[in-house]
Amino acid sequence: MDADVLKQLGDEKGTVLVEFYATWCPHCKKMMPVVEDVKALLDGKVPVYQFDIDKYSELADELKVETIPTFMVFKDGELKWRASGEMEGDALYSKVTENM
Repeated sequence: MDADVLKQLGDEKGTVLVEFYATWCPHCKKMMPVVEDVKALLDGKVPVYQFDIDKYSELADELKVETIPTFMVFKDGELKWRASGEMEGDALYSKVTENM
């Protein structure tokens, strides 16, 4: 399943935001409303994929996710930006939109 998801991300045209998180992670919990706000701003423009590392551990390993939350922006299947940890919503939004 994880290999299929990775292939789907690689085949995706345009810009995509990916988040890796865990339900038990306090930093991830703090970022949840921030990510929801960014998702609302991107609605209809950029797909947002969210993966729980406990359910998608192979995918997280494949993408070398070592800390959470981790955010990635792909454009036409190519990784353009990556960051881990808490951040402001406007910073996350701007990283996505500058790769549109």
